[in-house]
Amino acid sequence: MKIGFDILGGDFAPNNCLDGAILALKELPKNVKLVLIGDCEMAQNYFKSHQTDPDQFEYFHTTELIEMGDHPTKAFSQKPNSSISIGFKLLKEQKIDVFASAGNTGAMLVGSMFTVKAIPGVIRPCITSILPKENGGFGLLLDVGINADCKPDVLYQFGILGSIFAKEVYKIPNPKVGLLNIGVEPEKGNLITQAAYTMMKDSKDFNFVGNIEGRDLFTNKLDVVVCEGFVGNVVLKTAETFYDMLKARNNSNEYFDRFNYELYGGTPVLGINSNVIIGHGVSSALAFKNMMLLSKEVVEAKLNDKIKKIFDND
Repeated sequence: MKIGFDILGGDFAPNNCLDGAILALKELPKNVKLVLIGDCEMAQNYFKSHQTDPDQFEYFHTTELIEMGDHPTKAFSQKPNSSISIGFKLLKEQKIDVFASAGNTGAMLVGSMFTVKAIPGVIRPCITSILPKENGGFGLLLDVGINADCKPDVLYQFGILGSIFAKEVYKIPNPKVGLLNIGVEPEKGNLITQAAYTMMKDSKDFNFVGNIEGRDLFTNKLDVVVCEGFVGNVVLKTAETFYDMLKARNNSNEYFDRFNYELYGGTPVLGINSNVIIGHGVSSALAFKNMMLLSKEVVEAKLNDKIKKIFDND
């Protein structure tokens, strides 16, 4: 297995990326190779200065970067030698099995849609976030930002995508799927959620448990929460704020500590023809290490093959 890793992506690249690669190397099995995309000479010198053998990695050299403020579509086409563009080129040519980056999220999504493309039948690919549960487990929330407005059939497909992800990567048996709403009754919500509920209630594609409210997000009532990206992003940022507030006050809480994004590393783009992992722009070395471990798990789960199989049968 080869994991393509953008070492120029993120607010604190390349040092945090390279430190994360060193940490990941200690936990990944020998049959997994990290392919670093970025300034090779700089990376090799960094590894030597940190008592790490640079020959344990493979490299594709570039110093061109898609900046966080660049327009995603224009930058992806105008910077063909950027680390993100090269990563997608390698992925398309099957020279790597997964591509991971904490760089420009928009450019990562453009690359996903126009290089490896959506799985036939998938209307809108999406991204997820972890929801720590009170009982020690966790659930998934999707979408969390790339689809601000969704039609009912898109929300229905999120139920399929989230259920497959929860089952195959996080080993949650028969995941319970809930539709985030302002009440549990079928007639509650806006026109979109009302129509989505009607589509979901008799679904044989996933285990739908009905509407759920914000108070249910972190309980054991469900495993997968479906919502529009606008709503999901608000929920995600609000949850992250609680962790940040506690940390700023030097308080530690076993439950709220699990809201630390570093523990999860990133999220796969669900519904595309290959494996793409997007990380937080402020990722630390620990976050990058966990991004590499998640990349390995996603490849091993053959997640995209299982999503394709479901949509081929529709």
